[in-house]
Amino acid sequence: MTSSDRSQAVDVQRTYEVRTYGCQMNVHDSERLSGLLEDAGYVRAPQGSDGDADVVVFNTCAVRENADNKLYGNLGRLAPMKTTRPGMQIAVGGCLAQKDRETIVKKAPWVDVVFGTHNIGKLPVLLERARIQEEAQIEIAESLEAFPSTLPTRRESAYAAWVSISVGCNNTCTFCIVPALRGKEKDRRPGDILAEIEALVAEGVSEITLLGQNVNAYGSDIGDREAFSKLLRACGNVEGLERVRFTSPHPRDFTDDVIAAMAETPNVMPQLHMPLQSGSDTVLKAMRRSYRQERFLGIIEKVRAAIPHAAISTDIIVGFPGETEEDFEQTMHTVREARFANAFTFQYSKRPGTPAAEMDGQIPKEVVQARYERLVALQEEISWEENKKQVGRTLEVMVAEGEGRKDGATHRLSGRAPDNRLVHFTKPDQEVRPGDVVTVEITYAAPHHLLAEGPTTSVRRTRAGDAWEKRTTAAAAKPAGVLLGLPKIGVPEPLPAAAAPACGSH
Repeated sequence: MTSSDRSQAVDVQRTYEVRTYGCQMNVHDSERLSGLLEDAGYVRAPQGSDGDADVVVFNTCAVRENADNKLYGNLGRLAPMKTTRPGMQIAVGGCLAQKDRETIVKKAPWVDVVFGTHNIGKLPVLLERARIQEEAQIEIAESLEAFPSTLPTRRESAYAAWVSISVGCNNTCTFCIVPALRGKEKDRRPGDILAEIEALVAEGVSEITLLGQNVNAYGSDIGDREAFSKLLRACGNVEGLERVRFTSPHPRDFTDDVIAAMAETPNVMPQLHMPLQSGSDTVLKAMRRSYRQERFLGIIEKVRAAIPHAAISTDIIVGFPGETEEDFEQTMHTVREARFANAFTFQYSKRPGTPAAEMDGQIPKEVVQARYERLVALQEEISWEENKKQVGRTLEVMVAEGEGRKDGATHRLSGRAPDNRLVHFTKPDQEVRPGDVVTVEITYAAPHHLLAEGPTTSVRRTRAGDAWEKRTTAAAAKPAGVLLGLPKIGVPEPLPAAAAPACGSH
């Protein structure tokens, strides 16, 4: 291929696909990757392309079980496609790329680009370099080159947005490899965060989720222990910002001033995701978690005293090395006491590179499975009981897109209550758009959702709904291939039972 041919190929509108694995941080990073590619002239391939794009990017996770096997399996399926599609490129980024580096190209020599968690902004340059030099480009930065917020972004939602306030983590949990891959915590300046939020609201966004590996440790890098509570209160002064959420905090850093800020700032939602991991003090010590059961339950009690209707969710690992039946019973006790609205429960599995993988006392699979099933059954019962308390309440629900898989058949719409519970409601006669807000009365509760089967009390058209309508209309006018997919906002779906916790779940 001559240089002239290459130049002409670049001028042709090339398509891209980004496949995302792992936590909320990866989802947000993929928005940056999409923004970078579109800024460089690429267009998104149609949904369901399944690798039929000019550039396929894997944004990987190193936390989930068998993450490497799944990556190489997916790469293997693309190899024959690449031989029949001239100019196709494959890039691998994210946590697994940061960890495995040159190994990826050795195992899959048809990969064109490998980049890490600290230099996602280099993707377009690396793709171009690989095309010109006709050889794989591997570039892994050891520390953050530029805060990702400075990069172009293709946000997946017109009405709700992630806002990263920090990257990295200073904890040393024995089951987690994330600090080694994401680095030490680095905080953004509060003014930069608020400027981004104000810009988003000006575009029509009405809900933001503050994002960090350990979100409530925000301020440790800038020397202000109350920086996070101050940030929450500052969000309350942003006109037009209706809902503020954050994920994920760490019990060690969860202080009374944060609880007060949540309770006293009207647009900070009555929802909290507080990872427990284990209710056993012995296991928590082995996990190198710096709190104990009493401290954790004390936080829950304080939150409920200040915010009575708060919905609290958590993460729990079952079968950590050395966990005895007594240890597991302490977890069950904590779950009964805390009465979580829902819990993301995981069976422990070894993750290479973590101290826990080398610990004695690995629990047999059948024991872990039996304990897991008991925990899930208990939490299902509690979730249902807690949801039943919502029956008869009148709630404001922000309409979502893609949340109700059966909405078409049931003639319902779906959205999120202020506490992030999923609500399915009867479709009103008037037009309702994602981002609009409806008022409904809850008539039925299931363990994982609420129903409002009566008529909608009111519909409030919002600037967020206007923004969704504008984006949808613009997308419909564009050529096929620029499609919009909207991920779910708030706490993500549970990972498969054998998977590891999301890296944001600290």
